[in-house]
Amino acid sequence: MTDGLDRKKEKVCLLNTNKQYSLVLFRADLRTFDNPALTSALKSGRPAIALFVLDEETNRPMGGASKWWLHHSLENLTMSLSALNTQLILASGDTYQAVLKLAQKVGINSIYWNRDYDAHAVELGHKLKNWAHSEAIQAKSFGSRLLHEPHTTTTKTGGFFKVFTPFWKNISATYQPLEPLPIPNALKDDISNFESDKLEDLALLPTNPDWAAAFQTLWQPGEAGAHTALETFIQNGLETYPEGRDFPSLKTTSRLSPHLRFGEITPGQIWTAVAKQGSHLTASSRDKFLSEIGWRDFAHHLLYHNPNLKDDNFNKKFDRFPWQNEANTNENLLAWQEGMTGYPIVDAGMRELWQTGWMHNRVRMIVGSFLVKHLLIDWRKGEEWFWDTLLDACPANNTASWQWIAGSGADAAPYFRIFNPILQGEKFDGEGRYVRKYVPELAQLPNKYIHKPWTAPLEQLTQANVKLGQTYPNPIVDHTEARKRALAAFESIQKAAA
Repeated sequence: MTDGLDRKKEKVCLLNTNKQYSLVLFRADLRTFDNPALTSALKSGRPAIALFVLDEETNRPMGGASKWWLHHSLENLTMSLSALNTQLILASGDTYQAVLKLAQKVGINSIYWNRDYDAHAVELGHKLKNWAHSEAIQAKSFGSRLLHEPHTTTTKTGGFFKVFTPFWKNISATYQPLEPLPIPNALKDDISNFESDKLEDLALLPTNPDWAAAFQTLWQPGEAGAHTALETFIQNGLETYPEGRDFPSLKTTSRLSPHLRFGEITPGQIWTAVAKQGSHLTASSRDKFLSEIGWRDFAHHLLYHNPNLKDDNFNKKFDRFPWQNEANTNENLLAWQEGMTGYPIVDAGMRELWQTGWMHNRVRMIVGSFLVKHLLIDWRKGEEWFWDTLLDACPANNTASWQWIAGSGADAAPYFRIFNPILQGEKFDGEGRYVRKYVPELAQLPNKYIHKPWTAPLEQLTQANVKLGQTYPNPIVDHTEARKRALAAFESIQKAAA
């Protein structure tokens, strides 16, 4: 399925000396540092141009939050490439057709890109190489998005990995980090006169209303922002990461996921920086964080070998799972989306997502478990909502993580592992700081009741200005009853599979 082999095995077409330009195709690699495709193009001896295509014809359209990030990332990339005397040409439509159209108009001698691993990207790589060969154009692709290449990483029997632990053991033992490529030298001549869509033409930003207005104060999209986030994390969060990563009110996670999703930084750069700058820290701190980078690799590994992972249960017995189709299902889904389930830790997470475009990973597991197990709503509904509202919504991570939560995925959490949202809140937000931040109507409740306000005495609720069912909802399901129902549903597919 690969669109090319590693650098040593690339088959290079002969150059056509009648064509002038080198072309760099950007996709999920919006950076200039440690970008082998860009570096190769600028070292080719030819003037180079760059192309980004908003392809919603052959790819799944991005969600609203991701589009907001993309707008600002492209804005930054445009300036960075301009400093290298390279123009970023913007277009929309089918990527393959956009490349052919530009090549016909401009005349290109070579084309370079960094590999991606979903089915559309793999197919595009095949088509580009076949076209380039027929036109005597040099075509080269590079692996920089992951720590491993999915088509060359196999189990001892030659198959793909389905369990994370042996996968990560294999990767972490064999990965040899290369020194990240520096930003390439600028071209001698400015290349900036080609026809291009304007960034505004891509209509990536929300209007009427601008629900992303607060994002600008919370995030710094772009390559510089990625490196700032990494350095901040190494200095302030990495040391306490193994213990602190589960507590959503603490700043102990890297918040690098949107930067990784858009390729503003590579996992190789992160690995190298953690090894060098974090060398004074404990191995457990470094290893635990790098294993989370490894989970991202594992998700892409699964997607490469299972192109329909977004729609199809990895564990086929879940095809028979009795998801709820009752009249109140949409009502419950809406309550979950709006953070109005009556379970404070769940509601805090869903509101954090809406307000910031991001959600703490521990809370992602809690809200996901609540949707598929307490409400028995199909995991695909949750995946769709996250796809639209997460800044880091990634075809691999988003899908693999939802299937993991549902119990239908590879190496998934057992379905009978049902998070108790009350106990989860008390364990990981004991002082209620996270809940009070995102569910302010409960802010005056004592810690004893902050995760189960329906148990508070009326006098306590009155003092805290809480009116259950009015200012804050009662729980939409009873935890004990929901757990029994979920276990019965799981048992039904177990029996059907026997």
